[in-house]
Amino acid sequence: MPRGGAPITSQGGLLVPENSAGALAEAQPVDHKPQGKNKPGGTLYRGSAGMWSWVLHRITGVSIFFFLLVHILDTALLRLSPEAYNAVIGTYQTPIMGIGEVGLVGAIGFHALNGLRIILIDFWSVGTRHHKLLFWIVIALWVVLMLGFTPRHLMNVFGG
Repeated sequence: MPRGGAPITSQGGLLVPENSAGALAEAQPVDHKPQGKNKPGGTLYRGSAGMWSWVLHRITGVSIFFFLLVHILDTALLRLSPEAYNAVIGTYQTPIMGIGEVGLVGAIGFHALNGLRIILIDFWSVGTRHHKLLFWIVIALWVVLMLGFTPRHLMNVFGG
């Protein structure tokens, strides 16, 4: 017997006191079914605020990257041919591109606000506890930003 007085048993070739956590876990049946709601298996993320924040942050980041790439390429046309540059810029002054600019501002706005949320989660001691609340604050601020920008911009695009 060890000092604690618990008898020792053999588990898989290891000598373990009978009242150890491993022995207790083996002795009690484990129910692997989730409690409460039936959650889908096979995935780590299940539609929570954290998952959507992660997905939207990646989508907006990639979208902004491609916009910047196109912007650099079309600006580079100025050195090659001012006429080609003017032709490309002329295509940007269509209503479809005006609506695309709303999407661009939406992507930049969400990406920036969510980036600040991520900084708060990383460096604020209670940030992880409040990450869902911070996500909804980001969404609310983003909606306010878009409500301020979109009508004014679309008036300019459609000549109102």
